[in-house]
Amino acid sequence: MIHLILGKDIPGEDKYLRAERYFKNWINERILIFDSSECIYFYLQEYKIKGERKIRLGFISLLSLDEESRIFSHEHTRIEPKEDRLHLLETLKANLSPIFVLFQDKQRIILRIYEQFIKQKKAFIELTDQDGVSHKLWRIDEPYLLDFIQKSMKDRDIFIADGHHRYEVACTYRNYLREKENVNKYEEKSYDYIMAYFTNVESRGLLILPVHRLVKNIELPEELIITKLRQYFELEEIKEKHNFLFYLQKAGLRQPTLGLYKKRRFFILRLKNITILDKIIKDKPPPYRRLDISILNYIVFKEILNIDPEDKEKVFFGTDVEQLITKVDTGEGSLLFLLNPVKIEEMIKIASLGYRLPSKSTYFYPKVLSGLVINKH
Repeated sequence: MIHLILGKDIPGEDKYLRAERYFKNWINERILIFDSSECIYFYLQEYKIKGERKIRLGFISLLSLDEESRIFSHEHTRIEPKEDRLHLLETLKANLSPIFVLFQDKQRIILRIYEQFIKQKKAFIELTDQDGVSHKLWRIDEPYLLDFIQKSMKDRDIFIADGHHRYEVACTYRNYLREKENVNKYEEKSYDYIMAYFTNVESRGLLILPVHRLVKNIELPEELIITKLRQYFELEEIKEKHNFLFYLQKAGLRQPTLGLYKKRRFFILRLKNITILDKIIKDKPPPYRRLDISILNYIVFKEILNIDPEDKEKVFFGTDVEQLITKVDTGEGSLLFLLNPVKIEEMIKIASLGYRLPSKSTYFYPKVLSGLVINKH
């Protein structure tokens, strides 16, 4: 899958045509085989987080790209990844990995199907990845079950958790081909759909991890940065890393809170006056303004440090706290800002209002594996 999705740039060679050759060869050699019948794939992931065992259930199916579908995005996208995904889709004419979407499963469709029809069966595919996450996949091809799932999912609100770039590219590709081929609006084509992994927005196994920010090459003197931060935040220094991470999480339950690490010192940053956000972020609704990531982007990055939050030369995104702290200690970064995760209800509310979170606001864990299933147009 890395050969297909993340091919190396080699001078004088088109990496997309190279991926197409691999893909066609693997189909011809029956390394990749077409399924014998239409089906939905039921998907279970089991993982541990802070010693606690969790299970996430969902299914892989096709999602309609029809303009009337109620599909909500929650993150901003960037041009470069979209251009790459478009070239790949145009060349291979396939969805190589599912996008990750959420829906409110109040009727417990997923759990009921698992308990009644899946639990006792042997998995179609079973493996454990390098992070220790267990993945199991089952085929559902019974017509009455497929019909039940399709009818149950009709007219539902769908929220994209991961795969915004691929979704937007699939829509662009669909619209281009329908116009080029002059397709009747009632006629369905395979490119009218995208492969998606569906899971319950209220699942206990649904986990969002925070995406922290490492800032490089800061030109402002250290004491000036602290002085400017004190204008907006109450700063509390915490001696021990373990205590710092605990207090950051605990404080974040009550009010918007940021963490700061620099020169082996840990600080908790609590916003002094939340109404300041209404003056600085005027073009976004209150739920957006009160996000930790909004406070970091608008007050710390733009007002205090005078940097663009999307500047890849200055801002590095990461989820591994230990790795990021090491980068600061070794001089690869000047400041590390740590965040609490965006709450799922915050994400849903903002998306429902038609707004998008800043890029790299959420990291849904575990990832849905690429390569278990491919959708060939």
